Amino acid sequence: MLSVSRHIDAPADAVWKVLVDTDAWPKWGPTVSGGEVDGGVLTLGATGRVRTPVGVALPFTITEFEDGRRWAWSVAGVPATAHAVQPDGNGCRASMSAPWWAPAYLPVLAIALARIDEMVR
Repeated sequence: MLSVSRHIDAPADAVWKVLVDTDAWPKWGPTVSGGEVDGGVLTLGATGRVRTPVGVALPFTITEFEDGRRWAWSVAGVPATAHAVQPDGNGCRASMSAPWWAPAYLPVLAIALARIDEMVR
């Protein structure tokens, strides 16, 4: 996967809360207008729907999950992005990854990280 990362002057748990809060996804995700997870908890194997800015709802499945650190998903059956946070002394390092075949999506992920940075400070 291809990745972008950003140092954020906030605790890793604050960033993690934003990453797993489906109500917050539209606030930081430029390509997301809404999301809901079946059962209300994001965890390994969880399913749900993510809405695009044009109103299309796509099914997702959480394919990787390490509580407090990392989650990845497939959207409409296609491997999609991964999201991670790691303490780094003065705050944390947040990162997002896209599949190797989607390098054009990296600037979108960089925007998402900048928005998360603003949200948690």
